[in-house]
Amino acid sequence: MSNETEKIDALIKEALTKEEAKFYTDLDEQNLFQMLGGLFEGKMKWIILIMNIVIMSVFGFFIYCGIQFFNTDVTNELIKWGVAGTFCMLIISMLKLFLWNQMDKNSLKRELKRIELQISFLANKMEK
Repeated sequence: MSNETEKIDALIKEALTKEEAKFYTDLDEQNLFQMLGGLFEGKMKWIILIMNIVIMSVFGFFIYCGIQFFNTDVTNELIKWGVAGTFCMLIISMLKLFLWNQMDKNSLKRELKRIELQISFLANKMEK
């Protein structure tokens, strides 16, 4: 299957102009670090930056809760610090889930652009 995909990609690149071929190449699959970097591009970069700052500060508070949890012998304080640590992990999990969904959305947009380009190529080819 991947061999057929490579053949189709090669045919499309041959038929495209240099600018279009460069655009098509830029839409290629990304690794994890490129997808993470892609979160900081576009209109949502400011909120992604704020979310990462919040994640780091909540993680710092989680570490503090853990230290306080292990340094106390009072049951009420154990419960308090344990619940606070659990709540911190819940916040971090939800924010990370949002970030992973954003990465998936960016990946889907990239694939849709590739499909649009292929459809455009086929439409131009059928007109000729």
